[in-house]
Amino acid sequence: MYYVRLFCNVRSNLSSGDNTQLDFNISHPYHLLTMLTTAAPCLALLREDDPEVKRYALTSLNEVVDQFWAEIANEISQIEELYEDESFKDRQLAALLASKVYYNLGDYDSSVKYSLSAGSSFNIDEKSEFVETIVSKCIDLYIEISQSKFLDPEVVIDSQLESIFEMMLQKCVQEKELKLALGISLESYRLDIVEKIIHSQISDLAQEDTDDSEASQLINYVLTCATTVVKNIAFKVKVLNSIVLILRNLPNPDYFIITKIIVQLNDHNLAHQVFVKLLSIENYPIAYQAAFDLVSSASQELLIKTTQLLTNDSSIDASSKPIAKLLKVLSGVPTCDLDITFLYQNNNTDKGILDKTKATLDARNSLFHSAVTFSNAFLHAGTTDDSFFRNNLEWLGKATNWSKFSASAAFGVIHKGNLLQGRTLLQPYLPENNGSPYTKSGSLFGLGLIYAGHGKEVLEYLRGHLLSGTNNADNSDFDVLLHGAALAVGVAGMGSNDEEVYEELKTVLYTDSAVSGQAAALSMGLVMLGSGNQQAIDDMLHYAEETQHETIIRGLAVSIALLCYAKEDAAEPVIAKLLVHQNALLRYGGVFALALAYCGTSNNSAIQRLLHIAVSDSSDNVRRVSVIALGFILLREYTTVTTLVELLAESHNPHVRYGTAMAVGIACAGRGLNSAIEFLEPLTKDPVDFVRQGAFVALSMILIQQNEKTCPKVKQIREKLAKVIDTRMEESLAKFGAVLAQGIIDAGGRNVTIQLENSQTGTLNLKSVVGLAVFVQSWYWFPFSHFLSLSFTPTSIIGVRDDFKVPKFKINCHTSEYLFSYPPKVEEAKTKQTDKLATAILSTTVRAKARAKKRQEKESDAMDIDKPDEEFPAVKEETKDKEERDKKLEATTSNVETDQPATEEFTNSSPKTNFVSTPYQIDNMSRVVPAQLKYISFIKDERYQPVRKFRGTGGIVVLHDSRPDEPADTIKTVRQLTNKDAPLPAPFTLEEEDE
Repeated sequence: MYYVRLFCNVRSNLSSGDNTQLDFNISHPYHLLTMLTTAAPCLALLREDDPEVKRYALTSLNEVVDQFWAEIANEISQIEELYEDESFKDRQLAALLASKVYYNLGDYDSSVKYSLSAGSSFNIDEKSEFVETIVSKCIDLYIEISQSKFLDPEVVIDSQLESIFEMMLQKCVQEKELKLALGISLESYRLDIVEKIIHSQISDLAQEDTDDSEASQLINYVLTCATTVVKNIAFKVKVLNSIVLILRNLPNPDYFIITKIIVQLNDHNLAHQVFVKLLSIENYPIAYQAAFDLVSSASQELLIKTTQLLTNDSSIDASSKPIAKLLKVLSGVPTCDLDITFLYQNNNTDKGILDKTKATLDARNSLFHSAVTFSNAFLHAGTTDDSFFRNNLEWLGKATNWSKFSASAAFGVIHKGNLLQGRTLLQPYLPENNGSPYTKSGSLFGLGLIYAGHGKEVLEYLRGHLLSGTNNADNSDFDVLLHGAALAVGVAGMGSNDEEVYEELKTVLYTDSAVSGQAAALSMGLVMLGSGNQQAIDDMLHYAEETQHETIIRGLAVSIALLCYAKEDAAEPVIAKLLVHQNALLRYGGVFALALAYCGTSNNSAIQRLLHIAVSDSSDNVRRVSVIALGFILLREYTTVTTLVELLAESHNPHVRYGTAMAVGIACAGRGLNSAIEFLEPLTKDPVDFVRQGAFVALSMILIQQNEKTCPKVKQIREKLAKVIDTRMEESLAKFGAVLAQGIIDAGGRNVTIQLENSQTGTLNLKSVVGLAVFVQSWYWFPFSHFLSLSFTPTSIIGVRDDFKVPKFKINCHTSEYLFSYPPKVEEAKTKQTDKLATAILSTTVRAKARAKKRQEKESDAMDIDKPDEEFPAVKEETKDKEERDKKLEATTSNVETDQPATEEFTNSSPKTNFVSTPYQIDNMSRVVPAQLKYISFIKDERYQPVRKFRGTGGIVVLHDSRPDEPADTIKTVRQLTNKDAPLPAPFTLEEEDE
């Protein structure tokens, strides 16, 4: 009866026009319904013909829908009918109610649909879980549709959906959540909103008369998002070009952000324009720093074409000193010279490890001989120290055939970057001299490694041997020589995109020799690296389907993958074709193409496909590399790799287990990640030898440049490697992996790391990625192990003046001096001395000694007693002071001696525990490992300061000299030490009395 009276009261009020009572009932519906336990009265009103009654019912139900949604859901069809009735003026209210009902039912798609139809009734400013959830779903839906609209302009976006999206972005801007607004705008491909927000921020800063550093930070954030979040290459290019225009219109452009964009776009025209601008305003130090950054991260093609544009530009004087210095930097010569000087001066190689390994392993076994060769090459990479070979000529002479090839090529790894003397050092082994064809071929490959990525000076010489060898391809000796020449041309011309060199290599390929054809096939991909040249891909694929040589097919498959580097969606057609090919070798290439195309992107689709291949493909080789490929794709999210491949590490297939080890090693290289080490330790005890080999190599890649302070397990793992090598019954492949691991973990004289992401530009390190990708191919061909040297990056801070001289000065390091020190060298085992036999003692002698001892005790009783300690306060005080000093020393070094790692990846320790307010000082051109960079700072009032604000990045730093007229001590580089030419005299003037 209550429901009837309520209903009648409402009807009578509506008919009589009694607004007072009506206002009470309508304005307080929740008050009335809180007394109820059901929504039935209001649901009954929905069936009335009077629109005002229906409006009242909808208003009431909207207030209590969270309480009675289950009951209201039974009448959802009635509510939907009200919305669909276009004559009903409150249909938006019905849509809002339907949206809330579907929200409570968990049907978010229907809820979003009706919330969009609710129009103004849906208040995005309402503070409720319903509104927050639906707005979030609307943004996700808008992003999906907007991305589709970018690809297909005919796609239509609901106006209400777009309105909600834009209102939420406006709300973010008003609340100063600019980065959030920019990130969502980029994800939805709304470049217009991104530009609007940045321009608005620039205008606000101009009105406040403040610098544009905040705007530069926002632009840098957009650049980071564009390279990591945006998946579509076309939109990414639009964003980068838009950022460049904004930056160049700023009063004080951040040229280092522009440098990052140049690397991303691989745009030599933009590089030319930036350098011309900097030269025109005489901002030479910034130009030199930008050039150094390009050399460390850009492709060889970009550097060559930029140099050509600057040389041929009539608007600038190519003979002027600043232009000459800029061109010199772009040639790569100063960078290589500074790097090898650092590695030479700071060489901390523990030769005792190598000598012991050599003595333990039988040199007559070519596998062990090659292992020691590779280990020596890695240990001394870039240090120019080849004394191990020169001191062990007899051992070196035991190398045969391809072992000679590897040994000769090792000289190239050791002297990598020595552009001035490289050819002279290898001259005795080059083809112009008599000797084994394997030695000649290896020396050519070594020459290519010396000039890797900077092959302009030596490329013509190498191409000459390539052409002469092609004419004698039927001769087996020339075939071996062609192998080294082809690899050398590929390494020296890596990333040059030179069509002529590509055609010459293709000529070698068409000789269809298994030996030289394999090298030529791989080098074609190295030369055209990342070009995505469709004609080259078609040529390679066509020949791979025709030839019968597996080595050539595999080389072409990897080459196709190299051409797809960083192409993402643009590489999908060729990837899809390779992955379904009936030839397992081409599917192998398809997996690598997928890995390199999406390298560092963490693309979900690519990861899912690789995981599917890892458990379904019929070929063990394909399954192995599909797991390895995960390491390349996830190298920016390296902490997730161990979780992703955890189950695969327990696979019954040893190839898959090997793949998990290498995937973790690649993704976590140089990180010292504890979870990765714990993941790999069980694999070092795997029953299959090559799985243990992969685990050893992966551990060494992760632990490179780690000591016991930063990673407590490093000592245990080093001892494990030595034990494996020393155990006679250990399998050969496991020993091979352990020897390689010893070379990798202490590579470059303990002064290099494997860094897959460039710290200056935030882009992927091209050489490092390619070096690891080809190193993995050493599964089939051991000499490919030398390619790992391309991944080595010197860990240094090298400050140079604008005349490229290296001054001597100090830099602060705000942490313990021992935290990032070199690991201790292995101590030589001491020779055991024969213990002397105990002298026999007669029983009478024992009794005589006992009687003498008793007499002595009786005599001592009558002697004076020693004074107590209180009579010697000075001694006691000294002892107390010593104890206090020891306690203080222990407290100050507790940071260092703790078993907790100091790396960023250690999650249980706070970064503050390793920071000290009173720093110690290091010299310019010192070793600074990546984890140490955050503690580095330049001394405030020091004479030399970086021209770019120091943000914890290593490498070459151009300095501003605040006192250029004062004399300064400098460090001589390797090039200066070996240059015998007399220096040019300083400028002077003749006076009359001198004549």
